Amino acid sequence: MNTMNPQDQLIFALDVPGKKEAKRYVQLLEGVVGCFKIGLELFISEGPDVVKMIQDHSAANIFLDLKLHDIPVTVRGALRSAEKLGVRYITIHSTEGETILETAEEVKGSGLEVLAVTVLTSTSASSLASLGIREDINVVVLVLDRAVRAQNSGCAGVICSGEEASLVKQKCGEGFKIVVPGIRPQWAEVSGDDQNRIATPSRAIEDGADMIVVGRPIRDAQDPREAAQKIIEEIQSTPR
Repeated sequence: MNTMNPQDQLIFALDVPGKKEAKRYVQLLEGVVGCFKIGLELFISEGPDVVKMIQDHSAANIFLDLKLHDIPVTVRGALRSAEKLGVRYITIHSTEGETILETAEEVKGSGLEVLAVTVLTSTSASSLASLGIREDINVVVLVLDRAVRAQNSGCAGVICSGEEASLVKQKCGEGFKIVVPGIRPQWAEVSGDDQNRIATPSRAIEDGADMIVVGRPIRDAQDPREAAQKIIEEIQSTPR
């Protein structure tokens, strides 16, 4: 059973081009959102300064979503650097199997939690074959296999869609974190949506998500703080 504070279960994706815009959202959502996610666009644009900015203006956790994918010695070095920055979560790709996943041991017990990306939520079942995945293997089987490998290799959890969350929870147990992106509240309208495997906040939590990542439904809302609060209330009222 998840005992996390509902605020800490909501991760806001700072999918904005620069520090000025990011700061506006951090200040706007401070005290409501429990974690801010920095993606590739923002980190490449601003570098570690954006982490410092969040730390200066918020007590929230920081999630560095860089989806590291390189030779193990390079990934280990990147994890050590992230640990020094004081971030709470970081992502690595699981496609190379244990050789990359085992780099999580580098920061074990440091406070930095390594989350393995299983299959991107923008990937549809029909596109797996074009990625070289055997046609008799579906998304769920692939996600479960990668989740088990990540757990055995020392990762703290995985990123997967709401569609696979309940099976990953059953397979890997309560201590293994499940983070679900592609969250779309029923009241949110997202134009030009690029996500294929989506879920509502309550459905994702009910199915075993420990944390959910929300971007556009909060960012594009008329009142982002109110939208975030609405999602937290939905998390609170979800049976678990």
